[in-house]
Amino acid sequence: MAAVDSKQMVLHVIGKGNKQRVLPLTESILAMLREVWKIHRSQRWVFPSRRGTTHLPDTTARAAFTKARSECGFDDKFRPHSLRHSFATHMLQRGVDIRIIQILLGHSSLQSTEIYTHLSEPLRDDLRELLRQTTEGLFEGRRPKNG
Repeated sequence: MAAVDSKQMVLHVIGKGNKQRVLPLTESILAMLREVWKIHRSQRWVFPSRRGTTHLPDTTARAAFTKARSECGFDDKFRPHSLRHSFATHMLQRGVDIRIIQILLGHSSLQSTEIYTHLSEPLRDDLRELLRQTTEGLFEGRRPKNG
């Protein structure tokens, strides 16, 4: 089975524990994947090894990430997992349902997804505004009762 299905606009991914899932593609991501494919033309792997018989080795992917990170000026605290965490946080900030984020991250448990959804400053501000709107005028003109 091909990893990229341009008719269905999906990407077939094999993740941790050999779990398979299907992720939606956008036109721009599909265009980028087509450019990558023109280089190696692997029918099975999105990022194949040099021989094309298996996927790109983890060590090669990590070396490429480390080089890109260095060229961007990030320190070694910025790791590949940071991208995953940022993705989940940005999706949540945009109002995407946490169950959708769970599917995109490939988590079987919602609790695993909640780890990524810390209460960032923009979310705190949104929460404050929601609370302000919800409670506005609620306590005006009320006097505490003497017990």
